Amino acid sequence: MSDLTQTQLLQRVKHSNRPNGNPRVQKISARIVGDLFRAIDELDIQPDEFWAGVDWLSRLCSGGQAGLITAGLGFDRLLDIRLDEADERAGRNAGTPRAIEGPLYIAGAPLSKYETRVDEAGEAQRGETMVMEGRVVDVNGQPVAGAIIDVWHANELGRYSHFDPDQAEYALRRRIETDAQGRYRFRSFLPPGYAIPPNSPTSELFSAIGRHGNRPAHIHFLVVAPGLRTLTTQVNVPGDSFIDDDFAFATRDGLILKLEKNTSAKGYESLGVKEPFTRVPFDFVMQPAADESEAAPQARVARALA
Repeated sequence: MSDLTQTQLLQRVKHSNRPNGNPRVQKISARIVGDLFRAIDELDIQPDEFWAGVDWLSRLCSGGQAGLITAGLGFDRLLDIRLDEADERAGRNAGTPRAIEGPLYIAGAPLSKYETRVDEAGEAQRGETMVMEGRVVDVNGQPVAGAIIDVWHANELGRYSHFDPDQAEYALRRRIETDAQGRYRFRSFLPPGYAIPPNSPTSELFSAIGRHGNRPAHIHFLVVAPGLRTLTTQVNVPGDSFIDDDFAFATRDGLILKLEKNTSAKGYESLGVKEPFTRVPFDFVMQPAADESEAAPQARVARALA
């Protein structure tokens, strides 16, 4: 092979693709490779810097932190912004705002009808007791019976079950089926905010670029119902110092909870509530699905923390 210029090398890389390849993948990979070629040239990236980056990527992926980086560098929120803009253009901007899922969803959590405990009965007090309750409705305010709500949040140390060996597989993860009036409710505790793992590839990068890795207190949800667009969102607990400075840029208007302190335990005995607690009202408003794919559970992409 004769000597190549940078431009010739890039063209050969692009044109070495074969006709039986996936055209979409070919187009995306050619664009990304071209952008990286230009970055190496324009930023004068040296071989030791390049290979340090390759090593960092290897450690990042083998440590299961790719999902942290995509959120922390804004890619997850960018995808939501693009979907929001498309909805705005199509006149589909009603309903509960979407918010990033993150990499910590696990399918198959225990399912209950109408109400459940997300925390475990008999456990020692782990935080401020709350009961979150409300309805799932459509954009016309009609109740959605039989909707399935996945809920998951971190423990008092900011860790998630399945990814934390000290917790049971479905700890602080539940599914709730709404009743005929579209109602749901669950008991748990108000989770704290947390930071990205220290001494990790993610923390190395954020230290180098001068950014913190803190997330404000939040609770994740995935809501699925026939004929309605699957909703992936998360809500924030008010008062957290990072609520307007989220590492993952996920705080959104309409998704900050209202806390009703010192609510009477009367009527909540079935959830094991015996003393005044914090009530958290919240309704999920779901868009009609444009087609079957938007309403199916498969409308979300299962992302394992691999």
